[in-house]
Amino acid sequence: MANSKSDCSVEARFLEAPGKTAAAADAGLAAVSTAEELAQILRTRIQKSELAPGEWLREVKLCNEFGVGRSIVRRALRALADDGLIEIEENRGACVSATTVEEVFDLYEVRAALYGLAARFACLRGSDAVIRRILEKIDILLAQAAEIAPAEQIIETSETIFSQMADCASADTQRMIEAVRRKTRFHFSYVALAINAQGPGPFEYWRKVREGLEARDAEKASQGARDILYYMQGEVARIMLARGPRLRTEPSAAQPPTSKRTPTKKRGGG
Repeated sequence: MANSKSDCSVEARFLEAPGKTAAAADAGLAAVSTAEELAQILRTRIQKSELAPGEWLREVKLCNEFGVGRSIVRRALRALADDGLIEIEENRGACVSATTVEEVFDLYEVRAALYGLAARFACLRGSDAVIRRILEKIDILLAQAAEIAPAEQIIETSETIFSQMADCASADTQRMIEAVRRKTRFHFSYVALAINAQGPGPFEYWRKVREGLEARDAEKASQGARDILYYMQGEVARIMLARGPRLRTEPSAAQPPTSKRTPTKKRGGG
């Protein structure tokens, strides 16, 4: 289920596929052949903040850029809309969604719960060989942090570990985890977290996960995994608030009409 594997296979097909249009060739882009491939490219651009919230995705431009017909573009945009990455407006096109802090916060709550489950399932169901591979990846991640590797590189390693643990879950649980992972990777760049440059980051929690997996202590590994996501949740909320508060506003409660009373004249004039 590892997302990085599917991304790599898609990218490999892009490199091998011949260009379908001169426009795509001139732009140095390999043309895509399916809506799924196009959706993945656009999804990645949104996740990396190359397509900013509020930016319009025009069908004609996408057709020319990728050498595909409108039907493929429309199916790809519908897939992104289903993920909550874009909003489709009738007669206007598709626009990259701008989420609220609360929405992102809630998604990370769900992802933390699923991450904890993935670590728990790995402890309970993973073979010794699977556990060894996960521990090796965690050691690589900790080494990258010590070497102050780029934040994106550290995040990709952590995503691989997440996938390895999630592979121990049932097929239905894997699908739920993947859906939430897609939704929690948008509207900001992971590079912006700079987790390797500011403070200890979530690495103390990764050590807890490692200890739990090695000892087959499901509770310890699960709590460490949840704490990693809680740390990320706080960092993402901080970044979003620093860019300008975008909070969900509730409609104000209706107020009873104020009666306007005409002042009465005092008796006796005045």
